[in-house]
Amino acid sequence: MTKIRTVERTLQSLTDENHYLFSTADLRALLPGVSDPAFKSLIHRLCRNGCLSRLVKDLFLFPQAPFDNGLVLFHAAAKLRDAHFNYLSLETVLSREGLISQIPLQWISLMSSGRSYRMVCREFGTIEFVHTRRKPSAVLQHLTYDPAFRLWVADKELALQDMKNTRRPMELVKDDESI
Repeated sequence: MTKIRTVERTLQSLTDENHYLFSTADLRALLPGVSDPAFKSLIHRLCRNGCLSRLVKDLFLFPQAPFDNGLVLFHAAAKLRDAHFNYLSLETVLSREGLISQIPLQWISLMSSGRSYRMVCREFGTIEFVHTRRKPSAVLQHLTYDPAFRLWVADKELALQDMKNTRRPMELVKDDESI
């Protein structure tokens, strides 16, 4: 059996609605004895034949797995920045709370202890990480964990404060006593 078939079958046995995103390191673990150039070539061939879809650099989606398109950006954000403190905030939270009249489609914004960066995840949309120096202990009372998103989510008070601290435009925010 070829290495491509081996990887395909292994991925099929590992994937489900909760496990469909794989980092380069995850895929590398499937082929420990393969040289780096051969591994890169194999990943390229897996993407070309449709077995994998490159979401962003170092993150791949297994399209044959059952997954919810609406959760891909959230799951990708959690996987991409798992070594940093991150939480959903800004327009994403305010939209969910009904405080922004225009809903940002295919765009999520997170506060992150990592650097600020925007990642375009193909047809799924954009993930925006906005750097914060806040410590988890300073905002923990304003966060709840959402297992569906696999991320911490700010309450509206923290999201509004983040909007002000990052100097985001506030004209889309509906009137609220806390502004």
